Amino acid sequence: MTDAVSGTGPARHSGVNWRRWRNRKIADRGFQSWASRFFLTRGHVRREGERMFDLVSGFVYSQVLWTVVELDLLDATCDEAQSLAALAHRAAIPVDRMEALMQAGTALGLFDRVGPGYQLSALGAALMGAPGVVDMIRHHDVFYRDMQDPLAVLRGEKETELARFWPYVFGAGAAENPETAQRYSKLMADSQALVAEETLRAIRFDGVTRLMDVGGGTGAFLASVGAACPDLKMTLFDLPAVVPAAEERFRALGMAGRVTVRGGSFRDDPLPEGADAVSLVRVCYDHADETVRALMRKIHDALPPGGRLIVSEPMAGGAHPNRSGDAYFAFYCMAMGTGRARSPERLAEMMKEAGFQGVEMPRTRRSYITSVVVGRKPGAT
Repeated sequence: MTDAVSGTGPARHSGVNWRRWRNRKIADRGFQSWASRFFLTRGHVRREGERMFDLVSGFVYSQVLWTVVELDLLDATCDEAQSLAALAHRAAIPVDRMEALMQAGTALGLFDRVGPGYQLSALGAALMGAPGVVDMIRHHDVFYRDMQDPLAVLRGEKETELARFWPYVFGAGAAENPETAQRYSKLMADSQALVAEETLRAIRFDGVTRLMDVGGGTGAFLASVGAACPDLKMTLFDLPAVVPAAEERFRALGMAGRVTVRGGSFRDDPLPEGADAVSLVRVCYDHADETVRALMRKIHDALPPGGRLIVSEPMAGGAHPNRSGDAYFAFYCMAMGTGRARSPERLAEMMKEAGFQGVEMPRTRRSYITSVVVGRKPGAT
């Protein structure tokens, strides 16, 4: 007997027929007009209409957000309300157009109207205080230009700007320029605090004597782990161009004696030995499947029996798609020219293919920031 899960049989056909009837009915203009008036359905119709309009106009919202950040209006309105004249003068924008921008930002929840002026809202303050988010928005102008022709991105017909912005994903040789490495490392480090916070809430490092973070940039994740686990020894392994900044970070934090920083490419060089846990924080989604498989096998070989592999990054939803993983990060990775957002289940499968067992997917509180998958190498714990 078959069912809806297997894709055949009466249950599936019943579901198809229901969805076909529903879609035809809702798409009928006469039904929409009736539903918008009927007291049991008009509230739902209004909410669905607002959602639909947000989808249609979302590209304008994102450009309003970028403009607000680029003009430093979050900081300008943080402490006290500012008049339109003052904001317009500050930004060198005509008053009437500044009013349009501030009204748009207020409609999006970034500002509050205070008398004749505008002050930062609670949402705007949260945005300003979220590590790395403002810098991410600033560099979105690159992503926006790539997404002007999404069909070309989908078909692989376009040489994207993001591929040039993040050349490190194509190997160590592509990221030899110190300015490129510094730009990448700063953006990653600034936003790593939230990822580290969520990861540390989801997992524990009990029994781990040395953690190695592969592809860890200037060490922002290890800095957070080191603060939470003062007895833990750590190793950072990343491209040679980021080593000086990483060493300086750990010296400034008083962790230099606990952290070994090693330069190299996980594609081309052997991994340092001695760790009984390895973390990949926002690494896998930057790379193609074959690169991730090879890296997981290399990590498996480097770990002792019972050693752990920890993957933490934004993830797709699999059977239940989510906006952050399946919309934003999926297209971001596509525009980078390599990598993909994967579901926790897919990463778990790849871990098992590499030889890991007992794979777990602990829940995080803010999955739009990161999700976590943990696997163990068979053997003693």
